[in-house]
This record gives sequence, structure tokens and C-alpha cells, in this order.
Amino acid sequence: MSTDFTTRAPVSGRRGAIATSSYLATEAGMHMLRQGGTAMDAIISAAAVINVVEPMCSHLGGDAFLLYWDANAQTLTAINGSGPAPMGLTPEHFTGSIPVSGFLSSTVPGQVGLWEEAHARFCTRSPADLLAQALYYAAEGCPVSRDLANNLASGCQKLAEFPSSAAVFLPGGQPLSWGAVLRQPDLAGTLQMMADGGFRAFYEGETAHRIADFWQAHGGVLRYEDLASYRARVLEPIKTGYRGYTVYEQPPVSQGHILLQSLDLVELFDLAAMGPLSAEALHVCLEANKLAHADKDRYTTDPAWSPFPEGLLSKQYAAERAKLICLDAALEFPPPHGEPPGSRDTTYMCCVDGHGNAASYIQSIFHGWGCGVVAEGTGVILNNRGCGFSLDPAHVNYLQPGKKTVHTLNTYMVFRDGRPVIVGGTPGGDIQVQTNLQVLTNLLDFGRDPQQAVEDPRWWRGEGRSVGLEDRAPEAAFGGLLQRGHEVTPIPAYGQGGRAQVIAIGDEGVLTAGSDPRCDGCALAH
Repeated sequence: MSTDFTTRAPVSGRRGAIATSSYLATEAGMHMLRQGGTAMDAIISAAAVINVVEPMCSHLGGDAFLLYWDANAQTLTAINGSGPAPMGLTPEHFTGSIPVSGFLSSTVPGQVGLWEEAHARFCTRSPADLLAQALYYAAEGCPVSRDLANNLASGCQKLAEFPSSAAVFLPGGQPLSWGAVLRQPDLAGTLQMMADGGFRAFYEGETAHRIADFWQAHGGVLRYEDLASYRARVLEPIKTGYRGYTVYEQPPVSQGHILLQSLDLVELFDLAAMGPLSAEALHVCLEANKLAHADKDRYTTDPAWSPFPEGLLSKQYAAERAKLICLDAALEFPPPHGEPPGSRDTTYMCCVDGHGNAASYIQSIFHGWGCGVVAEGTGVILNNRGCGFSLDPAHVNYLQPGKKTVHTLNTYMVFRDGRPVIVGGTPGGDIQVQTNLQVLTNLLDFGRDPQQAVEDPRWWRGEGRSVGLEDRAPEAAFGGLLQRGHEVTPIPAYGQGGRAQVIAIGDEGVLTAGSDPRCDGCALAH
């Protein structure tokens, strides 16, 4: 395939590489790497900056997931930084459905708890060092990017419902415009408390009391005890083999198993012979993703409530399911909960340091602007992850106090001969596993470099047989999918909702990184 699709070259280095969706965050992480920090030092520094400069996507009141390769210990660790439903939140609070905004839509924030756990295990710098750049942008102000300005305009109605949110983001009743300066002094105060007292200060003490008191005063059920008792879970990654590689993913409550199941199915077909962006290869990937996704609503839930069936990741199961893939016709499946192209609700980043440590990390407040509420006096936006629960008692993801809901958030890492060779991921709701499948097949089946792999034209699978395909894709791809019964809609160039970041690790330690032009970010290496 021609490289005409790329707008920039990949970056390479041997002492460290990082790729994020914000150039300010990438630079903050690179600063940590240049100072001799670990990949985890760089990730926390970058993630904190993202909370300040991309508040519509992720925030201190959100959740996070991490895969971390410790090169010294030769271990891969998964950390689940998602929060449970507050102990006071029950199905009886709702009639009809769980709201997507407001004080009853939030679960306990888990992101900072992941930072706490990861910092104790993998970091060499103090919280004050890691939060310095984020603190500066919160206190002194950060320029409003075009992406932030667009999201302020589209989220204006949601933010306007809550005076504490409007005061920060809608001064004078109007959303801040591109090029204005966003200042968040209350958020700076919260960051300063963590810089002085460590990440536990978010869950115990003044900040936690302010969040809980504000929620209780406005009809919410989140309590101080919910926050003070929170700890991130350290788990074993799940994995599958793919064409001689081992691909690791987040275990449930993450739906990362969908990516692994998709790869198990795709492996039974010769994609390389079909050719990149051919209708045949696109069709196989679409059908595989449908089949894998169909298992989510039946099996994926908090494993503390119902264990994940390991048989879903067996090659025998894949062989049986693959019999349902017809190379000439698209299958109809029960519609998943799709998200429209271009959604901006999550932030992904990856990093490899000069010692060989590698981090694949994602954080989110779920829908754009989360629950829409800034906790007064803290500057913290909480998630609306509670609306991911089901109110059907027969559903595996039924809401219960203390239970974690299913997460679209997932991160992957690819190994060969016992060491990581690819670190990557993307935001995008249900689009995440679709994008990750496309990027990985680009890398492993079609030999694309990291920048090409994230920048090539992409598809988005919606409900039933609907497919969005970027209009940069070959005309033959559109025709071939239509002939197979897919309902194909062209979407604008770079209009698919993922914002992928990838780092490849070469045999001589050369790190090559690519960053998706569908966002404001970049990759850096040195």
C-alpha cells in the first residue's frame, strides 16, 4: 500500500518515547523521560496535564486502566482503576433508566487510585514532581485548543445545568473560545494537596469531604466513606496468541477480551493475501468484531460478582465461531450500543523509557464532560460511568451497590519472545476495540509502521450491518462491502472516532512512535 495516507513521519529514538492526544501532555511526559524518570513517571505527569487541558475527556473524577511492563522484574501487571457504584446507589433510585448526567450518574472515581498504586510500584519521582506541569496549567492557565473549544460549544447545555461547572467553563454564560485562556484555581488547589500529601489525599481529607458533601447536598449518594475506602485492583492481564505474537489486554470489567476474541477469529483468515484496505480484509475484521462483541452483554461484568469464562479466549471456541463468517455476506447481529464517529470521551497514551519499561494507559470520565458536574471548591469533574449499568435484574451488568460496571476502556501490549514489541491503544467508547483491531492488523499483517498504522483510513461498525468508512479508503473497498450486504456510509477523512497512539520496540532498542492526527497530540522520542 502507498504511504500517501500519512501526513507526518513516525518518530524514533533509543532513550524513550511517548505518544498522547495533547502536545502539552506529550512534552510533560518527555520532560520526565529526559530527567531519567520511568515510563510510569512520564505517564502520570502527562495524564495529569491531560486532566487540565482536555477536561471533556478525562479528569481526576474519572477512571483509568494500565498495563505496565517492569523491565527489571520482567513482569507485566494490569491495574484496574475503575470505581464501584457508591454503597448507597441502588436500582430503586431510578425509574426507566439511569441518567447520563447529574449527581446520580457517577461511580466512585478510580483514576487517582491507580496513580497511587502505580506510583508505589513503578515510579521514582515524587507526586510534587509529577504534578508540577499540570499544576502550572491549572493555576496560570492553559490556551483553549480548537478541540476543547469545539467541545465547550457542544457541551454548553450540559455544563450550564450546573452553576459550579458554568462558573469554570462558561464565564459570562458563554463557552470559552479557541485561543482564550482557561484558568482553574480550584483544580490547582486539589492538585497542590496531592503534591503535598500524596495521591491518597484525594480520597481522604479536605478534597474528599468537599466532593462528598457537595454530592450529598444536591441529591447524590456518594459518601466520604465511598472515597476513603477506594483502592485500585492489581490483576493478571488476559492474553491470546496471534501469528507468533502474544497480545495482552485488560481483564474484565474491561471489554478488552473483545479485541483478543476478534484476533482469534481473524487469525483463521489470510489477511495479508487479501491486501490492506481490501473489501475482503475489511469484511473479515468487521464480522469478527461483531461475533466477539456479541459475547459482551452475556458475559462481561465485575468478576467479583461473576467470573469471566476463560473459554471465550480458547482457539477451539474461535474455530467454532468463525464458521459463522461468510466471506460473501454480512451477518445481522443484535445491535450493540454504538457511539457516533468523532466522540471525544476518553484519553489514551503510551510510553517506553530507556530502561525498557513500558506503559499502556487509558483514562476517562465516560461521556463528554462526564456527569457534567464540577465538585464545588475542588475543580474536579466526576464521571457518569453509572449510566453504564443495567436496571434489568436478569442482566449480568445489573446495578448493585459496590459493583463495578463494564468498561469500554482497554489497553494492549504485544510481546514476542518474552518481551514487548508494541504498546498501543485508543479512546472511542465501543470504537476502541474496533480501532485497536485495525491498528494491530495494520502492524502485524500488513507491515505498516506505527504512524501509517494509526493514520490509515479506518472503519467504524455501528448497529446491525451499518458501517462508516472514511472517504479516503479505496473506492473498491466501498463497492466490495456494499456487495456483501454492509450498509456503508462514507465519513469524512480522519472522521472515525479513535485517536490511536502506538510505540513499536525494535530489536536494537529503537523506539518508533506514531500519533493519530485525529487529535491534537503528537509523539516524541529521544
